[in-house]
Amino acid sequence: MPSPQDTPVKHIVVPFEPDTAPALLKRLGRHRTPERWHTVDRSAHSPHLVVVPGDDEEVWAAAALVTARPETAYLKIVDAVGDVPAAVAAVVAHARHRGLAQVKWEGWTASPEDAAAAGFAPLSPPLTQSEGSVGPAAGHVRWLHDGTVSEPPYYGQSTHFTCGAVTALVAQAHAGTLPREALDRRAELTLWRDATNFLACEPVGLGVALRRARPSSPVTVHLDTDRPVLLDHLPEKEQEWRAVLQRASRTDAARIGVAVDPDRLSVTAVRAAIGRREHVLLLLSLAGMQGFDVPHWVLCHGVVPGAVVIEDPWVNAATGDTWVDAHLLPVPDPSLDAMSAVGPDRFRGAVTIGRPQRGGEDAAGSADV
Repeated sequence: MPSPQDTPVKHIVVPFEPDTAPALLKRLGRHRTPERWHTVDRSAHSPHLVVVPGDDEEVWAAAALVTARPETAYLKIVDAVGDVPAAVAAVVAHARHRGLAQVKWEGWTASPEDAAAAGFAPLSPPLTQSEGSVGPAAGHVRWLHDGTVSEPPYYGQSTHFTCGAVTALVAQAHAGTLPREALDRRAELTLWRDATNFLACEPVGLGVALRRARPSSPVTVHLDTDRPVLLDHLPEKEQEWRAVLQRASRTDAARIGVAVDPDRLSVTAVRAAIGRREHVLLLLSLAGMQGFDVPHWVLCHGVVPGAVVIEDPWVNAATGDTWVDAHLLPVPDPSLDAMSAVGPDRFRGAVTIGRPQRGGEDAAGSADV
Protein backbone atom coordinates (compact mmCIF):
# COMPACT_ATOMS: atom_id res chain seq x y z
CA MET A 1 0.00 0.00 0.00
CA PRO A 2 1.53 3.38 -0.92
CA SER A 3 2.48 5.79 1.83
CA PRO A 4 0.44 9.03 2.01
CA GLN A 5 3.04 11.00 0.09
CA ASP A 6 2.84 8.43 -2.71
CA THR A 7 -0.93 8.70 -3.14
CA PRO A 8 -1.47 9.34 -6.86
CA VAL A 9 -2.15 12.98 -7.66
CA LYS A 10 -3.84 14.06 -10.86
CA HIS A 11 -1.40 16.26 -12.73
CA ILE A 12 -0.36 17.54 -16.11
CA VAL A 13 3.07 18.39 -17.48
CA VAL A 14 3.53 21.65 -19.39
CA PRO A 15 6.73 22.93 -21.06
CA PHE A 16 8.07 26.10 -19.42
CA GLU A 17 9.04 28.52 -22.17
CA PRO A 18 9.72 32.24 -21.72
CA ASP A 19 7.23 33.30 -24.38
CA THR A 20 4.34 31.20 -23.07
CA ALA A 21 5.04 31.14 -19.34
CA PRO A 22 3.30 34.43 -18.38
CA ALA A 23 -0.03 33.33 -19.86
CA LEU A 24 0.26 29.85 -18.35
CA LEU A 25 1.13 31.11 -14.89
CA LYS A 26 -1.98 33.30 -14.77
CA ARG A 27 -3.80 30.04 -14.11
CA LEU A 28 -2.22 29.99 -10.65
CA GLY A 29 -4.39 32.95 -9.71
CA ARG A 30 -3.26 34.48 -6.43
CA HIS A 31 -0.20 32.20 -6.13
CA ARG A 32 2.78 34.26 -7.25
CA THR A 33 5.82 32.59 -8.76
CA PRO A 34 9.35 33.49 -7.65
CA GLU A 35 11.26 35.95 -9.81
CA ARG A 36 14.11 33.44 -10.21
CA TRP A 37 11.86 31.38 -12.51
CA HIS A 38 12.24 34.10 -15.11
CA THR A 39 15.76 35.49 -14.62
CA VAL A 40 17.79 32.50 -15.85
CA ASP A 41 17.66 30.76 -19.22
CA ARG A 42 16.94 27.19 -18.11
CA SER A 43 16.20 25.89 -21.62
CA ALA A 44 19.23 23.57 -21.63
CA HIS A 45 17.74 21.67 -18.67
CA SER A 46 14.30 20.94 -20.15
CA PRO A 47 12.28 23.18 -17.79
CA HIS A 48 8.67 22.18 -17.35
CA LEU A 49 5.78 22.71 -14.99
CA VAL A 50 4.19 19.82 -13.15
CA VAL A 51 0.69 21.14 -12.52
CA VAL A 52 -2.12 20.06 -10.22
CA PRO A 53 -5.41 21.27 -11.74
CA GLY A 54 -8.06 22.84 -9.54
CA ASP A 55 -11.79 22.21 -9.57
CA ASP A 56 -11.94 24.59 -12.50
CA GLU A 57 -9.62 23.26 -15.25
CA GLU A 58 -8.66 26.84 -16.08
CA VAL A 59 -7.31 27.44 -12.58
CA TRP A 60 -4.35 25.53 -11.20
CA ALA A 61 -4.25 24.49 -7.56
CA ALA A 62 -0.48 24.09 -7.58
CA ALA A 63 2.56 23.95 -9.81
CA ALA A 64 6.24 23.07 -9.51
CA LEU A 65 9.01 24.29 -11.78
CA VAL A 66 11.08 21.21 -12.60
CA THR A 67 14.42 20.90 -14.41
CA ALA A 68 17.25 18.39 -14.81
CA ARG A 69 20.60 18.11 -16.52
CA PRO A 70 20.40 16.16 -19.78
CA GLU A 71 21.54 12.52 -19.76
CA THR A 72 20.80 12.06 -16.05
CA ALA A 73 18.28 10.12 -13.94
CA TYR A 74 16.71 12.72 -11.65
CA LEU A 75 14.34 15.67 -11.55
CA LYS A 76 14.90 18.86 -9.56
CA ILE A 77 12.11 20.96 -8.07
CA VAL A 78 13.21 24.58 -8.21
CA ASP A 79 10.13 25.74 -6.29
CA ALA A 80 6.56 24.63 -5.72
CA VAL A 81 3.68 27.09 -5.31
CA GLY A 82 0.04 26.78 -4.32
CA ASP A 83 -0.78 23.45 -2.66
CA VAL A 84 2.88 22.55 -2.15
CA PRO A 85 2.40 18.98 -0.84
CA ALA A 86 0.19 18.16 -3.84
CA ALA A 87 2.68 19.70 -6.28
CA VAL A 88 5.60 17.76 -4.81
CA ALA A 89 3.63 14.49 -4.78
CA ALA A 90 2.82 15.10 -8.45
CA VAL A 91 6.52 15.57 -9.27
CA VAL A 92 7.39 12.32 -7.48
CA ALA A 93 4.70 10.51 -9.46
CA HIS A 94 6.00 12.11 -12.68
CA ALA A 95 9.55 10.94 -11.88
CA ARG A 96 8.41 7.42 -11.06
CA HIS A 97 6.50 7.26 -14.35
CA ARG A 98 9.74 8.15 -16.16
CA GLY A 99 11.67 5.47 -14.30
CA LEU A 100 14.06 7.95 -12.68
CA ALA A 101 16.21 7.31 -9.63
CA GLN A 102 15.69 10.46 -7.66
CA VAL A 103 13.88 13.76 -7.05
CA LYS A 104 15.69 16.74 -5.55
CA TRP A 105 14.18 19.91 -4.12
CA GLU A 106 16.11 23.15 -3.91
CA GLY A 107 15.74 24.86 -0.57
CA TRP A 108 14.91 28.36 -1.75
CA THR A 109 11.42 28.21 -0.24
CA ALA A 110 11.08 24.60 0.92
CA SER A 111 11.02 24.24 4.69
CA PRO A 112 12.72 21.23 6.28
CA GLU A 113 9.36 20.22 7.76
CA ASP A 114 7.57 20.26 4.38
CA ALA A 115 10.44 18.35 2.76
CA ALA A 116 10.46 15.68 5.48
CA ALA A 117 6.67 15.29 5.30
CA ALA A 118 7.03 14.60 1.56
CA GLY A 119 9.62 11.88 2.16
CA PHE A 120 12.73 13.96 1.38
CA ALA A 121 15.98 13.83 3.36
CA PRO A 122 18.16 16.91 3.86
CA LEU A 123 21.35 17.23 1.84
CA SER A 124 24.43 18.28 3.76
CA PRO A 125 25.11 21.95 2.98
CA PRO A 126 28.01 22.51 0.59
CA LEU A 127 31.43 23.26 2.03
CA THR A 128 31.85 25.71 -0.85
CA GLN A 129 30.01 26.47 -4.07
CA SER A 130 31.90 26.44 -7.36
CA GLU A 131 33.31 29.62 -8.82
CA GLY A 132 30.57 31.97 -10.03
CA SER A 133 27.64 29.87 -8.83
CA VAL A 134 24.84 30.95 -6.51
CA GLY A 135 22.77 28.12 -5.11
CA PRO A 136 20.37 27.73 -2.20
CA ALA A 137 21.71 27.26 1.29
CA ALA A 138 19.78 24.01 1.60
CA GLY A 139 18.59 21.14 -0.56
CA HIS A 140 16.65 17.90 -0.16
CA VAL A 141 16.62 14.53 -1.89
CA ARG A 142 14.22 11.64 -2.25
CA TRP A 143 15.47 8.37 -3.72
CA LEU A 144 12.90 6.37 -5.65
CA HIS A 145 14.35 2.95 -4.87
CA ASP A 146 15.09 0.87 -1.80
CA GLY A 147 18.32 1.49 0.06
CA THR A 148 20.47 4.57 0.55
CA VAL A 149 23.55 6.11 -1.03
CA SER A 150 26.29 7.33 1.30
CA GLU A 151 26.70 11.10 1.01
CA PRO A 152 30.15 12.63 0.50
CA PRO A 153 30.69 16.29 1.37
CA TYR A 154 29.97 18.65 -1.49
CA TYR A 155 32.86 20.96 -2.40
CA GLY A 156 32.65 23.23 -5.42
CA GLN A 157 35.92 23.82 -7.24
CA SER A 158 37.25 27.35 -6.73
CA THR A 159 38.85 27.62 -10.18
CA HIS A 160 37.95 26.42 -13.67
CA PHE A 161 40.85 23.92 -13.70
CA THR A 162 41.00 22.16 -10.30
CA CYS A 163 38.25 19.55 -10.86
CA GLY A 164 40.74 16.66 -10.70
CA ALA A 165 42.17 17.77 -7.37
CA VAL A 166 38.72 18.42 -5.89
CA THR A 167 37.30 15.03 -6.87
CA ALA A 168 40.35 13.32 -5.37
CA LEU A 169 40.01 15.23 -2.10
CA VAL A 170 36.27 14.57 -1.87
CA ALA A 171 36.95 10.87 -2.40
CA GLN A 172 39.42 10.91 0.50
CA ALA A 173 36.97 12.77 2.76
CA HIS A 174 34.23 10.28 1.87
CA ALA A 175 36.57 7.38 2.65
CA GLY A 176 37.50 8.92 6.00
CA THR A 177 41.18 9.40 5.15
CA LEU A 178 40.92 13.20 5.10
CA PRO A 179 39.04 15.22 7.74
CA ARG A 180 36.22 17.24 6.20
CA GLU A 181 37.59 20.39 7.77
CA ALA A 182 40.82 19.82 5.81
CA LEU A 183 38.92 19.99 2.51
CA ASP A 184 39.62 23.62 1.67
CA ARG A 185 41.16 25.85 -0.98
CA ARG A 186 44.70 25.30 0.30
CA ALA A 187 44.31 21.53 -0.05
CA GLU A 188 42.63 21.97 -3.46
CA LEU A 189 45.42 24.10 -4.92
CA THR A 190 48.21 22.10 -3.29
CA LEU A 191 47.06 18.82 -4.80
CA TRP A 192 46.38 20.49 -8.16
CA ARG A 193 49.92 21.92 -8.17
CA ASP A 194 51.36 18.43 -7.66
CA ALA A 195 49.13 16.84 -10.32
CA THR A 196 48.77 19.48 -13.03
CA ASN A 197 49.89 19.16 -16.63
CA PHE A 198 49.20 22.92 -16.98
CA LEU A 199 46.35 23.55 -16.57
CA ALA A 200 44.56 20.21 -16.69
CA CYS A 201 45.27 17.14 -14.58
CA GLU A 202 45.87 14.14 -16.84
CA PRO A 203 45.19 10.66 -15.41
CA VAL A 204 48.74 9.45 -14.74
CA GLY A 205 49.88 12.71 -13.16
CA LEU A 206 46.79 12.75 -10.95
CA GLY A 207 47.38 9.16 -9.87
CA VAL A 208 51.01 9.88 -9.02
CA ALA A 209 50.11 12.97 -6.98
CA LEU A 210 47.49 11.00 -5.07
CA ARG A 211 49.92 8.22 -4.28
CA ARG A 212 52.45 10.72 -2.98
CA ALA A 213 49.83 12.45 -0.84
CA ARG A 214 48.32 9.22 0.55
CA PRO A 215 50.97 6.50 0.31
CA SER A 216 48.91 3.78 2.03
CA SER A 217 45.90 4.19 -0.28
CA PRO A 218 46.15 1.88 -3.31
CA VAL A 219 45.94 3.86 -6.56
CA THR A 220 45.46 2.52 -10.08
CA VAL A 221 45.37 4.59 -13.25
CA HIS A 222 43.20 3.36 -16.13
CA LEU A 223 44.17 4.82 -19.50
CA ASP A 224 43.54 3.02 -22.78
CA THR A 225 46.05 4.98 -24.84
CA ASP A 226 49.80 5.38 -24.54
CA ARG A 227 49.94 8.77 -26.20
CA PRO A 228 49.78 12.11 -24.33
CA VAL A 229 46.20 13.23 -23.65
CA LEU A 230 44.18 16.43 -23.18
CA LEU A 231 46.51 18.35 -25.51
CA ASP A 232 44.67 18.40 -28.86
CA HIS A 233 43.34 21.93 -28.36
CA LEU A 234 46.87 23.36 -27.97
CA PRO A 235 49.37 24.48 -30.64
CA GLU A 236 52.05 21.90 -31.44
CA LYS A 237 54.74 23.80 -29.55
CA GLU A 238 52.58 23.87 -26.42
CA GLN A 239 51.80 20.17 -26.74
CA GLU A 240 55.47 19.18 -26.90
CA TRP A 241 56.62 20.20 -23.43
CA ARG A 242 53.44 18.96 -21.76
CA ALA A 243 53.99 15.59 -23.46
CA VAL A 244 57.45 15.49 -21.86
CA LEU A 245 55.82 15.98 -18.44
CA GLN A 246 53.30 13.21 -19.12
CA ARG A 247 56.08 10.80 -20.00
CA ALA A 248 57.83 11.82 -16.78
CA SER A 249 54.61 11.04 -14.86
CA ARG A 250 54.62 7.52 -16.32
CA THR A 251 58.21 7.08 -15.14
CA ASP A 252 57.23 8.32 -11.68
CA ALA A 253 54.25 5.94 -11.63
CA ALA A 254 56.49 2.94 -12.31
CA ARG A 255 58.98 4.08 -9.67
CA ILE A 256 56.48 4.56 -6.82
CA GLY A 257 54.22 1.63 -7.62
CA VAL A 258 51.19 3.22 -9.33
CA ALA A 259 49.85 0.69 -11.83
CA VAL A 260 48.76 2.03 -15.23
CA ASP A 261 46.14 -0.32 -16.65
CA PRO A 262 45.99 0.00 -20.47
CA ASP A 263 42.57 -1.68 -20.72
CA ARG A 264 39.42 0.36 -21.20
CA LEU A 265 37.57 0.73 -17.89
CA SER A 266 33.95 -0.35 -18.38
CA VAL A 267 30.94 0.96 -16.49
CA THR A 268 30.56 -2.58 -15.14
CA ALA A 269 34.08 -2.29 -13.71
CA VAL A 270 33.22 1.11 -12.22
CA ARG A 271 30.24 -0.46 -10.48
CA ALA A 272 32.39 -3.34 -9.24
CA ALA A 273 34.99 -0.94 -7.81
CA ILE A 274 32.29 1.00 -5.96
CA GLY A 275 30.95 -2.30 -4.65
CA ARG A 276 34.39 -2.90 -3.13
CA ARG A 277 34.11 0.53 -1.45
CA GLU A 278 36.66 2.03 -3.79
CA HIS A 279 36.31 5.46 -5.35
CA VAL A 280 36.61 6.12 -9.06
CA LEU A 281 37.77 9.46 -10.43
CA LEU A 282 36.43 9.48 -13.97
CA LEU A 283 37.35 11.83 -16.80
CA LEU A 284 34.38 12.71 -18.98
CA SER A 285 33.20 15.25 -21.53
CA LEU A 286 30.63 17.85 -20.48
CA ALA A 287 29.01 17.76 -23.93
CA GLY A 288 26.13 15.55 -22.79
CA MET A 289 25.28 17.28 -19.51
CA GLN A 290 26.27 20.87 -20.29
CA GLY A 291 26.42 21.19 -24.07
CA PHE A 292 30.13 21.85 -24.55
CA ASP A 293 32.88 19.31 -25.16
CA VAL A 294 35.29 20.08 -22.33
CA PRO A 295 37.13 17.34 -20.38
CA HIS A 296 36.16 17.27 -16.72
CA TRP A 297 36.81 15.08 -13.67
CA VAL A 298 33.96 13.70 -11.56
CA LEU A 299 33.84 11.28 -8.63
CA CYS A 300 31.90 8.01 -8.98
CA HIS A 301 31.01 6.81 -5.48
CA GLY A 302 27.59 5.13 -5.44
CA VAL A 303 25.31 2.94 -7.53
CA VAL A 304 21.53 2.61 -7.85
CA PRO A 305 19.51 0.47 -10.27
CA GLY A 306 20.52 1.56 -13.76
CA ALA A 307 22.71 4.51 -12.76
CA VAL A 308 26.03 5.47 -11.18
CA VAL A 309 25.98 8.25 -8.59
CA ILE A 310 28.60 10.95 -9.08
CA GLU A 311 29.84 14.17 -7.50
CA ASP A 312 30.46 16.99 -9.96
CA PRO A 313 32.48 19.86 -8.47
CA TRP A 314 31.37 22.36 -11.14
CA VAL A 315 27.98 23.86 -11.99
CA ASN A 316 26.81 26.05 -14.85
CA ALA A 317 25.05 28.96 -13.15
CA ALA A 318 23.94 30.41 -16.49
CA THR A 319 21.46 27.53 -16.92
CA GLY A 320 20.09 27.56 -13.36
CA ASP A 321 22.40 24.69 -12.43
CA THR A 322 23.31 24.61 -8.71
CA TRP A 323 25.15 22.40 -6.25
CA VAL A 324 21.85 20.59 -5.68
CA ASP A 325 22.07 19.28 -9.27
CA ALA A 326 25.75 18.35 -9.00
CA HIS A 327 25.61 16.60 -5.62
CA LEU A 328 24.53 12.92 -5.45
CA LEU A 329 23.88 13.04 -9.20
CA PRO A 330 22.63 9.76 -10.77
CA VAL A 331 23.81 9.18 -14.35
CA PRO A 332 22.40 6.23 -16.32
CA ASP A 333 25.00 3.60 -17.22
CA PRO A 334 24.74 4.17 -21.02
CA SER A 335 25.07 7.94 -20.57
CA LEU A 336 28.11 7.59 -18.35
CA ASP A 337 29.67 5.21 -20.88
CA ALA A 338 29.15 7.76 -23.67
CA MET A 339 30.30 10.76 -21.61
CA SER A 340 33.57 9.10 -20.60
CA ALA A 341 34.79 8.68 -24.18
CA VAL A 342 36.98 11.78 -24.33
CA GLY A 343 38.75 13.68 -27.09
CA PRO A 344 38.99 13.08 -30.83
CA ASP A 345 40.18 9.49 -30.35
CA ARG A 346 37.60 8.76 -27.61
CA PHE A 347 40.07 7.55 -24.99
CA ARG A 348 38.98 6.76 -21.44
CA GLY A 349 40.88 7.89 -18.37
CA ALA A 350 40.18 7.12 -14.72
CA VAL A 351 41.89 6.74 -11.36
CA THR A 352 40.66 4.27 -8.76
CA ILE A 353 41.47 4.76 -5.10
CA GLY A 354 41.33 1.64 -2.96
CA ARG A 355 40.63 1.35 0.73
CA PRO A 356 43.65 2.36 2.86
CA GLN A 357 45.86 -0.41 4.12
CA ARG A 358 45.69 -0.95 7.86
CA GLY A 359 48.40 0.78 9.83
CA GLY A 360 49.25 3.15 7.00
CA GLU A 361 49.53 6.90 7.05
CA ASP A 362 46.05 7.58 5.67
CA ALA A 363 44.07 7.55 8.89
CA ALA A 364 41.73 10.49 9.33
CA GLY A 365 43.54 13.33 10.98
CA SER A 366 46.84 12.69 9.19
CA ALA A 367 49.15 15.45 8.03
CA ASP A 368 48.16 18.02 5.41
CA VAL A 369 47.87 17.00 1.77
